Amino acid sequence: MATMNISLPDPMKNWVKAQSATGRYSDASDYVRDLIRRDQERQGKIAHMQMLVDEGREGGISDETMDDIRQRALNQVGLQR
Repeated sequence: MATMNISLPDPMKNWVKAQSATGRYSDASDYVRDLIRRDQERQGKIAHMQMLVDEGREGGISDETMDDIRQRALNQVGLQR
């Protein structure tokens, strides 16, 4: 595993130490790794959402009304109105 040294202002350093002191994390490095993993997941979700938005925008404008769209969605999940 590679090593990386980072500098933090005292309040942030104290926060990291406090998080590892709760017992949820074994040490400061474990806490930082968890933060990075969460950020990676978040970035993946954002990229997926952007892809869906782009896909939707490329689909053009629908002639359906909101009621048509709502009914189609309800039918897809097995609910009928």
